[in-house]
Amino acid sequence: MYEPIIDALRRGAAAEALSAARDAVSNQPGDPQALRLLAAALGLEGDREGALVAIDQAIVLAPEDADLHLDRAALLLHEGQLDEAQAALARTIGLDPNQFPAYIAQAQFALARGDLDEAGRIIRTAARIAPEHPQVAAIEGMLALRRGDADRALAILSHASERAPGEPQLRSALGFAYLAKEHFAFAEQSFRGMLEFDPQSRSLRALIADIVRRQGRPGEAADELAPLLDEHGSDPALQRLVGELELEAGRAAQALPRLRAAATAAPQDRRTLAAMVEAWRQLDDQADARATLDAMLAEHPGSADLWRARMAVETQAEDGCVVAERWQAAMPDLLAAHEARASALDAAGQSDKAEAVALHITEMFPGHEGAEMRVIDGLLQRDSDAALARVESLLARAQDPLARRTLRQLLGRTFDLAGQPDTAAATWAELHAEVVSQRLPLPQPSAPLAQWPALAPLAGRVPGVVLLWGAPGSMVERVAMTLEMSGGMLRADRFGPTPPADPLQRFDTPAALLDGSLDGAYLVAQWRAGLIPRGVTDGNVVDWLQWWDNALLLALRPHLPEAVLMVALRDPRDMLLEWLGYGSPAAFALESPVIGARWLSQVLGQIADLHEQDLFPHRLVRLDDVAEDPDALARAVADALGITPVAMSESPLGPLNFAPGHWRAFAEPLAAAFALLAPVAQRLGYPEA
Repeated sequence: MYEPIIDALRRGAAAEALSAARDAVSNQPGDPQALRLLAAALGLEGDREGALVAIDQAIVLAPEDADLHLDRAALLLHEGQLDEAQAALARTIGLDPNQFPAYIAQAQFALARGDLDEAGRIIRTAARIAPEHPQVAAIEGMLALRRGDADRALAILSHASERAPGEPQLRSALGFAYLAKEHFAFAEQSFRGMLEFDPQSRSLRALIADIVRRQGRPGEAADELAPLLDEHGSDPALQRLVGELELEAGRAAQALPRLRAAATAAPQDRRTLAAMVEAWRQLDDQADARATLDAMLAEHPGSADLWRARMAVETQAEDGCVVAERWQAAMPDLLAAHEARASALDAAGQSDKAEAVALHITEMFPGHEGAEMRVIDGLLQRDSDAALARVESLLARAQDPLARRTLRQLLGRTFDLAGQPDTAAATWAELHAEVVSQRLPLPQPSAPLAQWPALAPLAGRVPGVVLLWGAPGSMVERVAMTLEMSGGMLRADRFGPTPPADPLQRFDTPAALLDGSLDGAYLVAQWRAGLIPRGVTDGNVVDWLQWWDNALLLALRPHLPEAVLMVALRDPRDMLLEWLGYGSPAAFALESPVIGARWLSQVLGQIADLHEQDLFPHRLVRLDDVAEDPDALARAVADALGITPVAMSESPLGPLNFAPGHWRAFAEPLAAAFALLAPVAQRLGYPEA
């Protein structure tokens, strides 16, 4: 979404960048990055006032983002375009190498564009001119903060603030250092002091309100922002933010007018609609919910998000069917409308009508797996031969290789539901065997160690670090989704096209740690250095790993003792079956069920060792009985981390592929594989059979 804007900005194509940025903001009004790019485009166009308005809106959405505040400072301090301003500074320094303010401004520009090495070089020059100047300390502190060293930043900035307590730039940097250390009360004090210099600052008040909220005082945070509504009452993002804070404070009656105003201005903003639905739920005012949403739908009948909200306020299945039918009539070409009606009919017990809708979906969208599976499930209840014949006929007509693979996977599932587990297992195994060369090789587990380095003590308050991992078939992706939806700092980029290039990504790391060619301290330092480029500025992160090996404890025990390993776990035999039938987030090669079972028994054996010997702080999240229940899963994850669970009833987890214990239906065709897994299953607390 951002690439066209960034490309136009790089080429200096102001009009093109501005058009693309405005489209991005229109499509995603609550996205601070889109607003940030809009500010850059406006600046390139020469509209400095408009750029400042856009960056202020971004700060209201993400008040803790130090980069946005730095962008704002640059807009306030420099009237020209960035390149022109930098050129002017370079000319100033060329004429007078001792021009201290020019060096400071250049360092600020380097920080703003993320060139930390250049900022460091410039500020070292400035420090030779005025080593004790508070602005030098401010930039040195921000540099340390941007490099992930909050302790050093706080030390630099605290010392400098004792000498120059009134320096605004220093106070701002100190506030962000306190934030990085989660010293919220001190951060609040620092930023409140800045209001003396800029009492009308909307973005500063939004930041203070966010800090107050993070201290567990959402009502006070709402009160902090309320005066801004007099001046910026038409801003839907600000109205929504105040409404959300009121809602969090348990003041739904005060929240609803704010949210209603935000929805009137931005009727398709999902976040606003979700908050409104929650406010109506707390107020138990279904009549107002229906009337309000029906009025909005009269103006915007083609908004899928409004229809979803309208369905969400219905508590009776029959009423949900009526709304879903209206949605389908309003948007007959939208897949989601048909899916919603099929689900509503199923919930109301009208399975025949639900199957008819699913059949209609397959005609509109050939190859739709969910709808085909719903039709096939209905056929299986009446005639398993007809179900198999339907899948085989689809397969015979399919031309696209990817579609054929999907249908063959579905054929295996149909064999399973038809009571033919041997044919199902053979179908799935054949699919895996065909693509072994296109998959990741299975990482070779290391041998167990007799002795480990000492677990380092925790040094005061440290950031929260969770290393999330689950073997193939564990359904760890549901834990990841739960953490992400609850607001956790989940990083799933190890599974994407641009994974971090740190040692935790490389399969040879365990061997390198064991033979001494990789130092554990270096591994952790590399991992820490990569957090900021991954968008983690305060050290708090849930890092979802592709693989795990106990050899990593050679680095983690002495150098990252604050981390907690969270392992998603199910009965290992169910895990193998899930992997065989539906793959896994990490695209590991599965040459055969026996080879996969042998590898699973080794990696899960390491988890059993870790748990039995308590080798490292860890949590086992057992998903066997909670993976299909969003709220139960949220409670399990929250219990594991010792935090308050977030209601997840609207989470789109979907049904399980296999019920817990379904491996027993495959006891004969997969007997050899399951025999390899039985010992580790027992060690992990599962029955032998």
